[in-house]
Amino acid sequence: MCGRFALTVTPAEVQALFGYEDLPNFPPRLNIAPTEPIAVVTYENGKRHFRLMRWGLMPAWVKETENFPTLFNARSETIATKPAFRSAARHRRCLIPADWFYEWAHLGKTKMPYRIMRKDHRVFAMAGLWETYIHPNGSEIDTATIVTTDANGTVSALHNRMPVILDEKDFATWLDAELNVPEKIAHLMAPASNDLLLIEAFDPRRGKIEADTATEKTPKRKKEKSDGQASLF
Repeated sequence: MCGRFALTVTPAEVQALFGYEDLPNFPPRLNIAPTEPIAVVTYENGKRHFRLMRWGLMPAWVKETENFPTLFNARSETIATKPAFRSAARHRRCLIPADWFYEWAHLGKTKMPYRIMRKDHRVFAMAGLWETYIHPNGSEIDTATIVTTDANGTVSALHNRMPVILDEKDFATWLDAELNVPEKIAHLMAPASNDLLLIEAFDPRRGKIEADTATEKTPKRKKEKSDGQASLF
């Protein structure tokens, strides 16, 4: 699953990858938790848009929100059939930018957080679904969830699930609401390749919700060498 993640790069860096016209000024976040606002990229009226949404999808048919669970993850295997997700899976798919996501492991009595990021330290897109929920009192809120799949060989050391990580070439396909037949997007929800990600131990003090100031950002890339290969810290 994915219950915490980070987005610490600048708004301009996110805009450059995801190609939306908006340029919002959002702060770096080191420890994003369910029910908090998250950055989301949607495709509406022929353009990509940046939006802030509540992390935890709320289906349109919910009447009493107080007792409804926080749907911060959606299993890829059931998004086309589960009532909470099937409408969004057909018509409202989105991209959720991240630098890394977290998983935890017990080392003796200590619960140690690990961050999972791309080996090249670039921001990436997690597959998401979104829904605008209209409360019985008339108020509206945009909500989103992260789609998960089986863990790949790297992540399986910590957990049996991981977010669906989309390749940049597949952004448009995932966002295309015209592709509303589940079979046409199923191939995008496979686990990431084993050579895409790395795992790093993280300071346990930084793994708490209250420690959400991004003083430790994604490692910077060195300039490319003459052979065109990036050298990383």
